Amino acid sequence: MSMFTWKRLFGVLAALLVLAGGYYTWMMMPGGALTGTTAVAPTDWGGTPVPNVVELETNPAKPYSVKIWVVPLGANLYVHAGTNRAQWVVYLENNDAARILMDERLYDLSATRVTDAGEFAAFSDAYEIRYGRRPRNEDVNQAYLFRLSPRDGELQVN
Repeated sequence: MSMFTWKRLFGVLAALLVLAGGYYTWMMMPGGALTGTTAVAPTDWGGTPVPNVVELETNPAKPYSVKIWVVPLGANLYVHAGTNRAQWVVYLENNDAARILMDERLYDLSATRVTDAGEFAAFSDAYEIRYGRRPRNEDVNQAYLFRLSPRDGELQVN
Protein backbone atom coordinates (compact mmCIF):
# COMPACT_ATOMS: atom_id res chain seq x y z
CA MET A 1 0.00 0.00 0.00
CA SER A 2 1.21 3.46 -0.77
CA MET A 3 1.74 6.05 1.92
CA PHE A 4 -1.30 7.95 0.62
CA THR A 5 -3.54 4.90 1.14
CA TRP A 6 -2.26 4.36 4.68
CA LYS A 7 -2.86 8.02 5.52
CA ARG A 8 -6.38 7.82 4.09
CA LEU A 9 -7.12 4.63 6.06
CA PHE A 10 -5.73 6.18 9.24
CA GLY A 11 -7.85 9.29 8.65
CA VAL A 12 -11.04 7.26 8.21
CA LEU A 13 -10.32 5.27 11.38
CA ALA A 14 -9.57 8.45 13.33
CA ALA A 15 -12.82 10.01 12.09
CA LEU A 16 -14.79 6.96 13.19
CA LEU A 17 -13.25 7.13 16.65
CA VAL A 18 -14.09 10.82 16.92
CA LEU A 19 -17.67 10.17 15.81
CA ALA A 20 -17.90 7.40 18.39
CA GLY A 21 -16.93 9.93 21.02
CA GLY A 22 -15.62 7.16 23.25
CA TYR A 23 -19.17 5.97 23.78
CA TYR A 24 -18.62 2.26 24.35
CA THR A 25 -22.16 0.92 24.55
CA TRP A 26 -22.62 0.41 20.83
CA MET A 27 -19.11 -1.02 20.41
CA MET A 28 -19.40 -3.95 22.89
CA MET A 29 -16.29 -2.77 24.70
CA PRO A 30 -15.94 -2.72 28.48
CA GLY A 31 -16.79 0.49 30.23
CA GLY A 32 -16.99 1.91 33.73
CA ALA A 33 -19.77 2.80 36.15
CA LEU A 34 -23.33 2.53 34.90
CA THR A 35 -25.86 5.29 35.45
CA GLY A 36 -29.60 5.09 35.65
CA THR A 37 -32.49 5.29 38.06
CA THR A 38 -32.05 2.79 40.88
CA ALA A 39 -34.95 0.35 40.97
CA VAL A 40 -36.04 -2.46 43.24
CA ALA A 41 -35.73 -5.93 41.71
CA PRO A 42 -39.03 -7.69 41.01
CA THR A 43 -39.91 -10.95 42.78
CA ASP A 44 -40.42 -12.56 39.38
CA TRP A 45 -38.62 -11.35 36.26
CA GLY A 46 -41.22 -13.12 34.12
CA GLY A 47 -43.54 -10.15 34.49
CA THR A 48 -40.81 -7.63 33.65
CA PRO A 49 -39.67 -6.91 30.09
CA VAL A 50 -36.02 -8.00 30.07
CA PRO A 51 -34.03 -7.15 26.92
CA ASN A 52 -31.85 -9.88 25.40
CA VAL A 53 -28.72 -7.82 26.09
CA VAL A 54 -28.14 -5.80 29.26
CA GLU A 55 -25.21 -3.99 30.79
CA LEU A 56 -23.56 -5.70 33.75
CA GLU A 57 -21.36 -3.76 36.18
CA THR A 58 -18.91 -5.49 38.51
CA ASN A 59 -16.01 -4.42 40.76
CA PRO A 60 -17.52 -1.58 42.83
CA ALA A 61 -14.09 -0.20 43.81
CA LYS A 62 -13.28 0.52 40.15
CA PRO A 63 -16.48 -0.21 38.18
CA TYR A 64 -16.16 -2.42 35.13
CA SER A 65 -19.13 -2.95 32.86
CA VAL A 66 -19.87 -5.11 29.84
CA LYS A 67 -22.80 -5.84 27.58
CA ILE A 68 -24.00 -9.39 28.04
CA TRP A 69 -26.85 -11.76 27.28
CA VAL A 70 -29.12 -12.33 30.25
CA VAL A 71 -31.66 -15.03 31.04
CA PRO A 72 -34.53 -14.25 33.44
CA LEU A 73 -35.79 -17.23 35.42
CA GLY A 74 -38.18 -16.66 38.31
CA ALA A 75 -36.75 -14.28 40.91
CA ASN A 76 -33.26 -14.43 39.37
CA LEU A 77 -31.34 -13.32 36.33
CA TYR A 78 -28.52 -15.45 34.94
CA VAL A 79 -25.35 -14.41 33.09
CA HIS A 80 -23.11 -16.96 31.43
CA ALA A 81 -19.52 -16.80 30.25
CA GLY A 82 -19.18 -20.40 29.12
CA THR A 83 -15.65 -21.56 29.92
CA ASN A 84 -14.26 -18.06 29.33
CA ARG A 85 -12.89 -16.70 32.61
CA ALA A 86 -13.55 -13.15 31.46
CA GLN A 87 -12.57 -10.12 33.53
CA TRP A 88 -16.13 -9.67 34.79
CA VAL A 89 -16.05 -13.29 36.02
CA VAL A 90 -12.83 -12.62 37.94
CA TYR A 91 -14.40 -9.55 39.53
CA LEU A 92 -17.55 -11.45 40.57
CA GLU A 93 -15.45 -14.21 42.10
CA ASN A 94 -13.74 -11.58 44.28
CA ASN A 95 -16.82 -9.47 45.10
CA ASP A 96 -20.40 -10.60 44.52
CA ALA A 97 -21.78 -7.05 44.08
CA ALA A 98 -23.24 -6.58 40.62
CA ARG A 99 -25.48 -4.08 38.92
CA ILE A 100 -27.65 -4.57 35.85
CA LEU A 101 -28.83 -1.69 33.67
CA MET A 102 -31.89 -2.20 31.51
CA ASP A 103 -34.19 0.44 30.09
CA GLU A 104 -32.56 3.19 32.17
CA ARG A 105 -33.26 1.22 35.38
CA LEU A 106 -30.35 0.10 37.53
CA TYR A 107 -30.72 -2.98 39.74
CA ASP A 108 -28.31 -3.72 42.60
CA LEU A 109 -27.81 -7.48 42.75
CA SER A 110 -25.58 -10.18 44.25
CA ALA A 111 -23.90 -12.78 42.07
CA THR A 112 -23.51 -16.42 43.04
CA ARG A 113 -21.76 -18.95 40.83
CA VAL A 114 -24.10 -21.82 39.98
CA THR A 115 -22.66 -25.21 40.96
CA ASP A 116 -25.86 -27.27 41.00
CA ALA A 117 -26.40 -29.36 37.84
CA GLY A 118 -30.21 -29.13 38.15
CA GLU A 119 -30.17 -25.34 38.31
CA PHE A 120 -27.73 -25.25 35.38
CA ALA A 121 -30.06 -27.50 33.36
CA ALA A 122 -33.05 -25.21 34.09
CA PHE A 123 -30.95 -22.22 32.97
CA SER A 124 -29.92 -24.07 29.78
CA ASP A 125 -33.55 -24.81 28.93
CA ALA A 126 -34.51 -21.15 29.46
CA TYR A 127 -31.45 -20.03 27.44
CA GLU A 128 -32.54 -22.23 24.52
CA ILE A 129 -36.08 -20.83 24.60
CA ARG A 130 -34.76 -17.25 24.74
CA TYR A 131 -31.92 -17.45 22.19
CA GLY A 132 -32.85 -20.44 20.03
CA ARG A 133 -29.82 -22.55 20.93
CA ARG A 134 -28.22 -24.26 23.90
CA PRO A 135 -25.28 -22.68 25.77
CA ARG A 136 -21.91 -23.69 24.32
CA ASN A 137 -20.77 -25.58 27.39
CA GLU A 138 -23.27 -27.11 29.79
CA ASP A 139 -20.79 -28.67 32.18
CA VAL A 140 -21.53 -26.97 35.50
CA ASN A 141 -17.96 -27.69 36.67
CA GLN A 142 -16.34 -25.95 33.69
CA ALA A 143 -18.69 -23.13 32.73
CA TYR A 144 -19.08 -19.83 34.52
CA LEU A 145 -22.76 -19.27 35.22
CA PHE A 146 -23.87 -16.69 37.77
CA ARG A 147 -27.26 -16.28 39.41
CA LEU A 148 -28.05 -12.62 40.05
CA SER A 149 -30.47 -12.04 42.90
CA PRO A 150 -31.40 -9.06 45.08
CA ARG A 151 -28.69 -8.06 47.52
CA ASP A 152 -29.28 -9.02 51.13
CA GLY A 153 -31.56 -6.51 52.75
CA GLU A 154 -32.97 -5.29 49.42
CA LEU A 155 -36.73 -5.41 49.18
CA GLN A 156 -38.37 -6.93 46.13
CA VAL A 157 -41.54 -5.78 44.45
CA ASN A 158 -44.11 -7.69 42.44
